[in-house]
Amino acid sequence: MKKTLAIPTLLLLMFASAVLAAALPSAAQSPDIELKEVSSFPYCYIPHKGPLTEIGNVIQKLMFTTRSRNIFPTGPMIGVYYNSPDEVKPEDLEWEIGFTVDAAVNVYEPLKKKVWNITTVVSAVHRGAYEETGKTIAKMLEWMEKKGLVQAGPVLEKYLVNPTPDTKPEDLTSEIWIPYQKK
Repeated sequence: MKKTLAIPTLLLLMFASAVLAAALPSAAQSPDIELKEVSSFPYCYIPHKGPLTEIGNVIQKLMFTTRSRNIFPTGPMIGVYYNSPDEVKPEDLEWEIGFTVDAAVNVYEPLKKKVWNITTVVSAVHRGAYEETGKTIAKMLEWMEKKGLVQAGPVLEKYLVNPTPDTKPEDLTSEIWIPYQKK
């Protein structure tokens, strides 16, 4: 009798677990969003105006230029985005690609250097293709709206995984920051 009850109970538990797992949002669907205090940091970058499809060329230019000038990153690559494909035409997008550097580093054209001084941000970790971060940003903005917050500066993405030709899109990870203020 115990075996007779054990099998249906086990099947019921497996079915319930599968239904529950399907009903719960995955990390890619529902990122953990939080308010975060961050430290300011210096970074060097290449500014760009144009479609995000040009990001690969800008990264190559950044890497070639920094290596040839012996400038070394002190942290992961970052992207700073001043507007969105939802707001402007691709050719009008304004963004920067760079990485954190030591404060004493001197840069010359085409590189520029500035300090990220925004210390209160809404933060979320995006897992998946970098081209899909817009979905996470949209969820962050919805979350901010519900909390009575508005965006107060450019979006910053920290690319925590440097992709190789063998990297699967689901293995990519970036941390997204959106500066905020209360409405």
